[in-house]
Amino acid sequence: MSEETVPRYRRIILKLSGEALMGSKPYGIDADVISGMAQEIKEAHQMGVEVAVVIGGGNIFRGIEASAKGMDRATADYIGMLATVLNALTLQDALEKKGVYTRVISAIEMKELCEPYIRRRAVRHLEKGRVVIFAAGTGNPYFTTDTAASLRAMEIHADAILKATKVDGVYDKDPLKEPSARKYDELTYLDVLRMGLKVMDATAVTLCMDNRLPIIVFSIKEKGNILRILRNEKVGTLVKA
Repeated sequence: MSEETVPRYRRIILKLSGEALMGSKPYGIDADVISGMAQEIKEAHQMGVEVAVVIGGGNIFRGIEASAKGMDRATADYIGMLATVLNALTLQDALEKKGVYTRVISAIEMKELCEPYIRRRAVRHLEKGRVVIFAAGTGNPYFTTDTAASLRAMEIHADAILKATKVDGVYDKDPLKEPSARKYDELTYLDVLRMGLKVMDATAVTLCMDNRLPIIVFSIKEKGNILRILRNEKVGTLVKA
C-alpha cells in the first residue's frame, strides 16, 4: 500500500444521527440517503479501515421530546433505543446489498434480530473485516447515542469518532439560522465544553477528553467526506486535546 493510500485511522466509530437518515423527508428513512451512506462506508471499508457505526433514532422517536411532553423519561428513552435498532437493521440491509458483511450488535438483547453486546466479539468481528453497527445506545436511559459512541469507541480502541451532521462542521451559532455564524476548523475539548458548542453532549465530550480521542464533525450531505477524512484532507471540524 503506497503512502498516499494509507488511511489516517485504522479503526473508526462513525456516529450517525437518526435525523441524518431522513434526507428531505419529515420523518422515517430516505432509501437514497441510506444507500448513499452504505456506499461511503463500503468505500472506507475497502481502504482497509475497520468501521463501527453508532446510530441514533431521532428520525423515528426522540425520547427527550416525548419526556418533555409528559412521558416518563426512562420509558421514552427505551422507546428511542428500539428506534435505533430499526435504523441499524435498515443500514445492515443496505450494506449487505452492496456485498459488505455486517453485524448488528444491540445493547438490549433481542436474539432473533441481532447479537447481544459482547466487547470481545465486537472487536473480533472488526478484525475479521465486518462492519459492526452498535444499536440501542448504551442500553441505559438518560444516556444519549453520542455517549454510546464515545463509550464504544473506548471499548473497541477506535482511533477517532467521525460524527456526521447536517452542517459542515462546528459553528459558534446555528448556521442554518444565522448567516453570520463562524465555522471552527479546530477546537479543544475544553473549548467545546466552555462555550457549550453543540458537538456532542457534555458526557460524551468529557469521555473523549479523558481518553484523548479525536472527534471530527463533518457534513453527511457532501458525498465522499468520509474518504477525504481518511485520506487526511481537511474536512469539517477537528476536536482534540
